[in-house]
Amino acid sequence: MKRILVITLVVTLVLSSFAFAGAVSPVSAKGPKILKFDTMVGVPAGLTGTQSLVPLRDISGGGAAWVIAEASGELRANGHLEITVEGLVLAATGINPPTITSFRGLVSCLKSDGTFENILTDPFPATTGPASSGGGNATIEADLTLPQPCIAPIIFVTNAGGSWFAATGF
Repeated sequence: MKRILVITLVVTLVLSSFAFAGAVSPVSAKGPKILKFDTMVGVPAGLTGTQSLVPLRDISGGGAAWVIAEASGELRANGHLEITVEGLVLAATGINPPTITSFRGLVSCLKSDGTFENILTDPFPATTGPASSGGGNATIEADLTLPQPCIAPIIFVTNAGGSWFAATGF
């Protein structure tokens, strides 16, 4: 009887090890992190609109200066992007206007040939109103196709047209 118990235990352990060997951990399923951040900078007045002499990676700043209270997120090698922003509002008024009901994420990668590629997400809902009342909040989560390799990524939060309001990265 003891012998049957030992054999059963060994078989169970061997089968369990095969089951675990094929499993993928949640962390590795997402792929390694390229960039993790807990801060972003709002677009300063000198880089707003098309009048800017030096657009950042060929991306114009929003039409006015923007500020941001908090931001965090990460970009993974498989293109999974997560961005959370709080209080992304116009610097002059402290408000995200009622006309801006969505933000987009944008990843700008330097490619191995020295050129860069800008990849834009679909729009994600953004709250409107004063930052003090929860205006300018959004969560962006998307799976993007990144160039390989994606060198020195810069992550932006943009308007619907792709002009940036906040940025972080290299």
